[in-house]
Amino acid sequence: MPNMPPLRAKERAQLPDSAFAYIDSSGRRRLPIHDAAHVRNALARFGQVAFEDDDARDRARNRLLRASKKHGIMPIGFISAQLQPQRKLPQGTLTFLLADIEGSTDLLHRLGDRYAALLSDVRRRVRGAVRKAGGHQVSARGDDVFAVFERAPDAVQGALAIQRAMQTGGWPGGVDARLRIGLHRGRPALTDTGYVGLSVHAAARICFSGHGGQIIMSSAVRSAVLDPPPEGYSLKSLGSWRFRGLPEPLDMFQVEAGDLLTDFPPLRSAVAVE
Repeated sequence: MPNMPPLRAKERAQLPDSAFAYIDSSGRRRLPIHDAAHVRNALARFGQVAFEDDDARDRARNRLLRASKKHGIMPIGFISAQLQPQRKLPQGTLTFLLADIEGSTDLLHRLGDRYAALLSDVRRRVRGAVRKAGGHQVSARGDDVFAVFERAPDAVQGALAIQRAMQTGGWPGGVDARLRIGLHRGRPALTDTGYVGLSVHAAARICFSGHGGQIIMSSAVRSAVLDPPPEGYSLKSLGSWRFRGLPEPLDMFQVEAGDLLTDFPPLRSAVAVE
């Protein structure tokens, strides 16, 4: 498809926000969709846009699909291309990393509109650490980020890198933003909408039982890392815990490193097994 000439500044300025598929956090408007020609152009260029996060991509995709329907365009190739990233995700036995912002509701109340900038920065730091450790980010929805690793030791290194990146601070309003990170291992099914299975559900339960700044893992991950762990971190047994919705208790461990927080209360939303 030949490239369309860009809209003139005056033409662009006269268009409402609804005439664009993507508007970033700074207000920059991308992918005009006000007529059929520009919708077709946006469909062709969608994969070239560097979206701020997965939520922004999802919103832009939905706007574009609605515009396609309005102008009678069947975006079959576009839909197939959007499913390709899921097909490229690894399969088999994987280590899951789920990171969630602690106290997000309070941060939202304190920061107001500035919370969006904090959320974008958190996702950027997580995404960079996951990629550098050899992982694959699967989704970033709401206040949590989900990633997978083919090797358990890489997942641990990714989690450590995330917490170190979080400690550098620089958050809006001088707030203290912290992530709780849970690691679990299993063999999920990969569908067009992502991973599904009890092991994925368990990873979420594990993450949400932790505290800001903490990294916790199940025995499934512990058994897949070196014994003893490589220099740079150690593992502390937290005992056995029963999680809501899981059939059996899980033996849990905390990842500890000299430059990270190590003193935390007992796990939340889980029951210790004596």
